Amino acid sequence: MTDLTGKTALITGSARGIGKAIALRYAQLGANVVINYSANAANAEQALKEAQEHGGQAIAVQADISKPADVDRLFAEAKERFGAIDIVVANAGLELLGTPIAELADEQIDRMVNVNARGALLTLQRAAQHVSDNGRIINIASTAIEGPYPGAGLYTATKAPGRYFAEVLAREVAERGITVNTIEPGPIDEAGVFIDSIPSDSPFRGLQAAGRIGNRIGTPGDVADAAEYLVGDLAAWVSGTTIIVSGGLPQ
Repeated sequence: MTDLTGKTALITGSARGIGKAIALRYAQLGANVVINYSANAANAEQALKEAQEHGGQAIAVQADISKPADVDRLFAEAKERFGAIDIVVANAGLELLGTPIAELADEQIDRMVNVNARGALLTLQRAAQHVSDNGRIINIASTAIEGPYPGAGLYTATKAPGRYFAEVLAREVAERGITVNTIEPGPIDEAGVFIDSIPSDSPFRGLQAAGRIGNRIGTPGDVADAAEYLVGDLAAWVSGTTIIVSGGLPQ
């Protein structure tokens, strides 16, 4: 089992879904955890409580990752509390499905670009500035970027830059022993639209599950497994790459 005792992990968008699963996994492995949320303080408090129940130290910090000042404050509070940051997971993002490009509102475009593309860049940039030597940086993207999906053009286009930023950053920080990788989850239950807008009895779930391992969609824990691998010793020479967590299908 991976041992993260004494290390500090900052995970953006970690009050629920994939980010929460990664934060709790790292807490189980002994890490100090920085839980980040944008608006829902109740979810953040619950995630904080669960992380502390695993025996690790944890704090919750409200910050909108699309705003440079908020991102700076997030990293500053993490370092003030724990002294150093060893792991950063750029997970926070928004999903928007079912809206054709011709029907997108200007407000939707601005919000998705600011959070998904700009937010990923700001988080990865600050990670490069603050992560300790031999640290780990992970970007969470989506298998949606592997192909065109009608109704998901804006979501897909704004999630793609994070992977490219991560690939470039991997080369820029390699001399410091820092690895930078991307995880692309496929459809994940209890995350994103599967929390917000897709009922448990929706036929869409069955369509997404077909052909995958176990004929199911993914879970946040499946993504946390990959995130555990990438911060462990076995992945010390794995950088600039993408792990697709999709149950065997490319998208």
